[in-house]
Amino acid sequence: MNKETSLKILKDNKITWDKIAKEFDLTRKINWPELKNLRGYAKSHDKVLDLGCGNGRLIELLKDRKIDYTGIDNSKELIGLAKEKHLNQKFLVGDALNLPFKDNSFDLIYSIAVLHHIPSKKLRIKFLKEAQRVLKKDGRIVLTVWNLWQRKYIRLIVKYSLLKLIDKSKLDFGDLYIPWQNKYQRYHHAFRKKELANLFKKAGFKIEKVKYLKRGSKKTNILIIAKK
Repeated sequence: MNKETSLKILKDNKITWDKIAKEFDLTRKINWPELKNLRGYAKSHDKVLDLGCGNGRLIELLKDRKIDYTGIDNSKELIGLAKEKHLNQKFLVGDALNLPFKDNSFDLIYSIAVLHHIPSKKLRIKFLKEAQRVLKKDGRIVLTVWNLWQRKYIRLIVKYSLLKLIDKSKLDFGDLYIPWQNKYQRYHHAFRKKELANLFKKAGFKIEKVKYLKRGSKKTNILIIAKK
C-alpha cells in the first residue's frame, strides 16, 4: 500500500469514528467476556495506558485495580463520551502513531481491537514502536485484534483479494472494508497469528504469548502479550 492510500485511510477512519461514536457507544456498554482474564496483568500502582480506548469501557474491567490509568483515542467524540462516563479518569485525544508521552512512561499498555484498523505494514510497525517507546523497561503490552478468518467475513476477504489480483484495489492482501450498520465502510486488516507475532518481532518486542480468545466455541480475537 502506498503512503497516499494509507494516510487517506487514517483520515477516513477518524472521520468515521467521530460520526458513529454515539451509535458505537450503544454497542460497547460492557467488555467482552473473553477479556476478563486480561485484567490480571494490571498490578497495583501500575501506570497503565489504554491505547485506542474508544468510549473507555476497559476501565470498568480494571476498576478494582489500584492503577494510574490514562486512555487515549484519536476520536474526539469517543473521548467526550469516555469523559462523561468516567469523571475521575484521564482521557485525551491523541495519535497512536505519535504518542504525546515521554519515553518509558508506562508499566503496561492495553490495546483492544485497534491494530487491525491501522493501514499498511509500515504504519502498524510504527504503531508498535511508539507503544514500545512509551513503555518502561520490561513493561508489557496486552493487545488484541479481531480474528476475521470466520465464515461471515471470508466472502469480503476473498472479494478484496480478487480486486487486488486484478489491480482494482489499492489495499494490501488481507485488507477489507466491513460495513457499519450499512452506513459507513470501516477499514480492517485480517491478521493471522503468525503474521501478528512476526510484526511484534520486527518492532523489537519479546513475545510471551500468542493465542486465540474464544467466545463459546468461536475464536473471536487473537491475543498477544509482549514485553519491551
